[in-house]
Amino acid sequence: MIRSEKKRYAAAGICCVLLCASAGIAESGIYNKFLPDEQDRITIGVFSDSYWEVQNGYSYQILNDAVAKYEEAHPDIKVEYVSGVLKEDYSEWLSERLLSGDAPDVFFVLGDDFNILAESGALKDLSFFIENDDSFQEDMFYSSAFESGKYENISYAIPYECAPRLMFVNRTILESEKIDMPENDWTWEEFYDICSRVTRDTDGDGLLDQFGTVGYTWAEAFESNGVVLFDQTGSTCSFTGKGVGEALEFVERLDELTAGYNVSERDYDLGNVAFRPMSFSEFRAYKSYPLSVKKYSGFEWGCIPMPSGPSGENISTLDTLMIGMNDGTQHAEQAWELIKILTCDPEIQSEIFDYSEGVAVLREVTESERTLQRLIEETGSGQSLNLSILSDAVEKSLISPAFPGADEAMEQVDRAVNDIIEGNGNISMEQIIWNRELNRYLEDSQTRSR
Repeated sequence: MIRSEKKRYAAAGICCVLLCASAGIAESGIYNKFLPDEQDRITIGVFSDSYWEVQNGYSYQILNDAVAKYEEAHPDIKVEYVSGVLKEDYSEWLSERLLSGDAPDVFFVLGDDFNILAESGALKDLSFFIENDDSFQEDMFYSSAFESGKYENISYAIPYECAPRLMFVNRTILESEKIDMPENDWTWEEFYDICSRVTRDTDGDGLLDQFGTVGYTWAEAFESNGVVLFDQTGSTCSFTGKGVGEALEFVERLDELTAGYNVSERDYDLGNVAFRPMSFSEFRAYKSYPLSVKKYSGFEWGCIPMPSGPSGENISTLDTLMIGMNDGTQHAEQAWELIKILTCDPEIQSEIFDYSEGVAVLREVTESERTLQRLIEETGSGQSLNLSILSDAVEKSLISPAFPGADEAMEQVDRAVNDIIEGNGNISMEQIIWNRELNRYLEDSQTRSR
């Protein structure tokens, strides 16, 4: 849930740059630099590597195919982009272009940057195009993916690809322990029961060497127990609710199973952990690359939804890469047509399963027989996944809070949870204390933003 320091600084840079400069840029007429001979050119902002942070030799393939299709339909328009911008540098690069007034007409929007770009006015409100374009239908998309592009109930970006978090299962451990694969509607108690049964010393040396789970955090517990921390405006936080307490207690119980041992991803790589929450894109990347798949040659994987808490469902948060339009573009209609090809064209969207590690945002593409066969070829097994599980996981996924300062507010929650879990105090009392602290933080943040 918490971004790296570099992402935080880049995001802060975007916010500072845009809030200070947007009005000045608009009034100065800087966009008037576009000359008549440039009216047949539109630009798109993109990064050179994978959004999903894995090696990918086809980073521009889908974009190039989409551009070719666009230019064939619009022979009088040329689409251009700057190549070689790494994802880790992309936020800073984009903020600099926005400040200088020569930002691309269309640009990819990272999930971590969306709120800041929307609230600062960098993204154009797409409502007019959505409502007046008969060829664009919102129900073509998974609803959760489409909602990811909304800020204060206004669409500022269209989803391009996404990835839900699922629970990945070491089927080999379960089989060796004579434990059945959980059903899709499994619960926390079933999850805990299996974790407690598999956590043991298998070689008799007195040390635990097989474990239940790695990477399961308070975030997954909150999401699957119906916890809604903030109201829509981000003015209040509900940290004292029953669902929060249940989630904190459950995470604490899971931690106690390992008797202080810090289970690592390396333990999972070696085949010694039964469960690991993972983005579907990470699963695809691991199963696709020969050098990576060697790490998992000793056990078989499967994937199922997250276990549900007593007050929640089998759901998690969706990570979505989006495409938006520069609010200052002089080529809005042409830019909208390019956005549609990238996000709405089934042929282009199907290439996500060929050249990327994400999931197509169009239902008809992700649920197609072609996609099933492609993923079976990729993973080498039809048992590793189920398209209905994948499709349901995308459709039912939660989206991150979208209000001014949402990312920083979530960082405060992370701080609160870690303090409670690592401490020895009464959880209910600690919730009350931190609830006051979190709401005081929100009040101060709103006062500063006025």
